[in-house]
Amino acid sequence: MHTWIIEGGSPLRGEVKVSGAKNSITKLMVMSMLTSEPCLFENAPRIGDSLITQEICEALGARFSEPGDHVLHIETPEIIRSDVPQELGTRNRLAIMMLAPLLHRTGEAIIPVAAGGDRIGPRPVDFHLEGYRKMGAHVEIRGDAYHVTCDRLIGAEIELPFPSVTTTENLLLAATLAKGRTFIRNAAIEPEIMDMMMCLQKMGAIIDYSADRTLVIEGVESLSGTTHTLMPDRIVAASLACAAVATRGDVFVSGARQADMITFLNTLRRVGGKFEVQDDGIRFYYGGPLNSIALETHVHPGFMTDWQPPFVLLLTQANGMSVVHETVFESRFGYVDELIKMGADIALYDTCLGGRKCRFRFSNYRHSCVIKGPVQLHGAEITVPDLRAGFTYLIAAILARGCSTIDGIEHIERGYEDLEGMLRSLGAQIRTAA
Repeated sequence: MHTWIIEGGSPLRGEVKVSGAKNSITKLMVMSMLTSEPCLFENAPRIGDSLITQEICEALGARFSEPGDHVLHIETPEIIRSDVPQELGTRNRLAIMMLAPLLHRTGEAIIPVAAGGDRIGPRPVDFHLEGYRKMGAHVEIRGDAYHVTCDRLIGAEIELPFPSVTTTENLLLAATLAKGRTFIRNAAIEPEIMDMMMCLQKMGAIIDYSADRTLVIEGVESLSGTTHTLMPDRIVAASLACAAVATRGDVFVSGARQADMITFLNTLRRVGGKFEVQDDGIRFYYGGPLNSIALETHVHPGFMTDWQPPFVLLLTQANGMSVVHETVFESRFGYVDELIKMGADIALYDTCLGGRKCRFRFSNYRHSCVIKGPVQLHGAEITVPDLRAGFTYLIAAILARGCSTIDGIEHIERGYEDLEGMLRSLGAQIRTAA
């Protein structure tokens, strides 16, 4: 594992540019395989997850090149196999997205059952598979793989039990080339999905959406290649915002977009964090004592679950008692024990400490927390369990008194480009362990 040693106590100051969205590039790489024509993606981030996804795509026949800085060229003239290799398909959660290009171009898809990625709770693929069944695919489990076949997918009425982002994206890809019209009801409408829909429209897809979370897709016979500029990563921008305010610093995040972060910005303002929206980015800075708040995560346009871990860390520096209710992932608070080890005063509860309807209301999952602050964190030895928790630990180590040793940096590098260089440029005292 990669290990960093961080000397705390330095406020973050300066300017950094936010990369293209992790949650867009990996899905767009898969999307490009729906056509045999070349696709060009600009503002493409160089992160661990995109490299893993590239390996999966290449194993199936995609060809990659980088004709410019942060420019990715992908062309898949032919799908050369219908199965995702077991050793690749378990490294992240994108293998299930390969259903659409494999079925449309070969009529068969074999996907490993096991899934990699962050350990923030089960992410079953039942919603995905049921959607494909409704579109006419035959689905069965053989050993450790899903075997899915069809002559051609057909349009269908699909209502999702929960507005799952990846399920919506997966069925969206399936519907674009299906015969007839598909309705995806209770769909996720995150900005990354809107970004995918705009890219698909450039490629020839016909997609409408309404205010009641319904996507309507008229299938077309084929898609063309395209050029598309990725949206900025709103999770990275929010993480940097929390780091700037928590460390009593001042950071300009070039490329951050207000339109993608309205709910986050409102919440930051409620807690007392300061920001200035400019034409080319957003400045985040500490402007005085922070206030305790009550916060609930939810699907877009609610407060994003991926914003929650760094924001909880920020709330350890707020005056009074804050309450956070997680309604999206049941195990998202797995990072809290390490923060407690660093001196945070956080208590977890299996009850719903909020008014929003929650799938975990009668479960034993500890999906609410109470944070008391402000506290002085101190250095500790920490092992990173997942991507978003990892960045939260980095913020904690930077504002803590003393030295921290953080193992498992590679988990964080899955989603943050040139993380070490970015933080050092802002004044963080980081060195790599020998």
